[in-house]
Amino acid sequence: ELVSDGHGVHLATEKPYGDFEFLVDWKLTQPGGDSGIYLRDFPQVQIWDPHSAKDKKSGADKGSGGLWNNNPDNPGRWPLTLADKPIGEWNTMKVTMVGTRVWVTLNGTPVVVGQVLDNFFDRAQPVLPTGSIELQTHGSEVRFRNIAVREIGEAEGKTLLASVGR
Repeated sequence: ELVSDGHGVHLATEKPYGDFEFLVDWKLTQPGGDSGIYLRDFPQVQIWDPHSAKDKKSGADKGSGGLWNNNPDNPGRWPLTLADKPIGEWNTMKVTMVGTRVWVTLNGTPVVVGQVLDNFFDRAQPVLPTGSIELQTHGSEVRFRNIAVREIGEAEGKTLLASVGR
């Protein structure tokens, strides 16, 4: 179990990943918690407390798993459904990234299906083709366990992209 106190640097893979599947269990330990998973060095698949009054204006009530740093009007910014478990319980997340597209499943429920991850740093450009996967440190304790990364081959990637029409 990895425990982040919410301060310091993000935990990042040394190896850059292109197309991948990332599995992680995560748990917020206090109300109002906030974290995320950066994909190829770009922010982020959001993790937060959907019952946080202070973050409701930012969309926390919609739940975790959305591509929060996407443009507000782009699909995928908000999860399709609220699938978070209560504070103090473990959540299981699977993130799949192929090309610029992302799929997120939270606790067995699809919350993002093949949406494009915006380049937060230069919205006119796509995200980089490879980069680190990072567990965000963002001001509150969060715990991670059962972390695994699997690279996705070209044939599997083409099949996934075909499922959303590229």
